[in-house]
Amino acid sequence: MRGGYLLLGCVAAVLFLSCRGAAADSLVHRYTVGAFEVILLSEGAAERDTSLFVGASPEQVRKYVPTGTYVTATNAFLVRMPDRLVLVDTGYGRELFKNLKSVGVEPEQIDAVLLTHMHGDHIGGLVRDGKPAFPKAAIFVAQQERDYWTSEEIMNTFPVDKRGGFKNSMAVMAACGSAVRTFDPVADEDAELLPGVRPIAAFGHTPGHTLYMVDSNGSRLLIWGDLTHASAIQMPAPEVAMTYDTDPAMAIASRLAVLKYVAENNIPVAGMHVPLPGMGTVSAADAGYVFTPVP
Repeated sequence: MRGGYLLLGCVAAVLFLSCRGAAADSLVHRYTVGAFEVILLSEGAAERDTSLFVGASPEQVRKYVPTGTYVTATNAFLVRMPDRLVLVDTGYGRELFKNLKSVGVEPEQIDAVLLTHMHGDHIGGLVRDGKPAFPKAAIFVAQQERDYWTSEEIMNTFPVDKRGGFKNSMAVMAACGSAVRTFDPVADEDAELLPGVRPIAAFGHTPGHTLYMVDSNGSRLLIWGDLTHASAIQMPAPEVAMTYDTDPAMAIASRLAVLKYVAENNIPVAGMHVPLPGMGTVSAADAGYVFTPVP
């Protein structure tokens, strides 16, 4: 594990987490974290098949994904603070701006965008028509992540047909220009990027995959990015990786460390690929964990 999750804090704070006024099929759900409002902005859910699993035994697949498919989602989160609006990831950008408008937010009002990593389903809404979609926002991304996805040397080690993610990331970073601010989630783990928000290194899925701890008035929520893609199997069997992972072994180690920490400390979590309502709690069960969605 990179960064030492025990540094997250010694005392657990119980999060008052509530869902208000959202229909079951809504793409927008609202929650309270202290003085902050955290709003799920979803692009919906889809089914994926088990060919994407790495290291899953036939017995695990039969037990946890008996139909041969699992449900995943594509989410972003808006954190409404008393003095600023912060977006965590942007999804593909397909529903993002409609969802923002539905909660009364225009792109020009966003003060900061925090990126968990630079896969296309997380940075797709950063640029529109070749220009920054959030013209007044600072864009925060881990230095390790930016270095990897903007390296032509690394890109050229991949087959030509596997370089699209690099080219997309390079174009997005170039379009965002001086708005991009980098940090080291290992060295900066105890530092706030913004008031009430700290980065947590959880490398493996990508070289700079970063989680964000949202903390307000003693309440906390961990936005864990792509710590899981297939909750149906990765919660009860967290040792199962995905073909999406840059370093599957490191991704597993990060997942095990984070799941242990949030379960032991009763910290609610939110994930970019957790189906609606996108947030919940984690508890230990047998050799794995159980994810319980918020009401």
